[in-house]
Amino acid sequence: MSDFAAPLPVLARYAVLVDVGYIYAAGGELLFGTSSRREYRVDAVSLIQAVTKHADELFRGELLRVYWYDAARDRVPTIDQRVVAQMPWVKLRLGNLNARGQQKGVDANIRADMEALARHRAITDAVLIAGDEDMVPAVEAAQAFGVRVHLWGIEPPYGTNQAERLVWESDTVDVLDGPFLRPYFTRNPTVEQPRPDIQATVPSPAQLFGERHFRQTGPISRNSHVASTGPMPRLGPDRRQVEEAGEHVAHKWILTRGSDNIRDLLPGPILPPVIDKELLVEAEKELGQSLRPYQEAREWLRDAFWARVHREFGIGVGKSRG
Repeated sequence: MSDFAAPLPVLARYAVLVDVGYIYAAGGELLFGTSSRREYRVDAVSLIQAVTKHADELFRGELLRVYWYDAARDRVPTIDQRVVAQMPWVKLRLGNLNARGQQKGVDANIRADMEALARHRAITDAVLIAGDEDMVPAVEAAQAFGVRVHLWGIEPPYGTNQAERLVWESDTVDVLDGPFLRPYFTRNPTVEQPRPDIQATVPSPAQLFGERHFRQTGPISRNSHVASTGPMPRLGPDRRQVEEAGEHVAHKWILTRGSDNIRDLLPGPILPPVIDKELLVEAEKELGQSLRPYQEAREWLRDAFWARVHREFGIGVGKSRG
């Protein structure tokens, strides 16, 4: 009777697919309490190397490549993105960044690549670093072709920053925590505060927005709350930053409340008072200034919130007034 040797363990061939918008925003939220890229810098090259090393420790096999999904204005790569593109075993895939700072086409790129890799049997395993529920169909398609999908997320400071269905559908789930990310995220230096001897003539941001004090010689009254429903004061909040805050709060709402609860808000555009207040508080916390004297800015905030919610569910966008 012949002896048969035991079969060798199957070696994995895997790809790592990274939603850069997710990992940067979630990392900034965890480490600095903000998801705005203007607030911090990320050493992308070292971060990619760390992620690759972590995957190598978990999988017995061969890395096909890392897919790095980011966005750029008119798909023209930035200097940092060009550096990433030159790394070995890294494929830079760019979506478009529109005038409002919104990423377009990134999710579609991830889904297309994951499905193609699975369909052509290029990989046995896929590591997906993402949080959007839009990834669920790609996960299911890859699994239908026999690929194991391993979802990695960023440790959330509270609640969750990944869609529940995405977590359910993945084969395994791992979390990259603060100590793992901290070496690659650096807070941008804050603007130097004015010297005490010139504070009387040059008000600080805290005086302008936090304490709601304004120059006595300017056209803006100290009793600015009287005109809170009128035109925006000259030194009011930046519209783009307010809209980014509204979209970010909506994104967290969608991830933490889930689709079923968010649908209770539709079709809008009027928010329940409790939710409207929560939106305002969260946005003010992110912006570092009060929006309460600025009626128009609060409308920008609500409109941006609804734009993100409506985009998630593929329906038209209304405008918030009143």
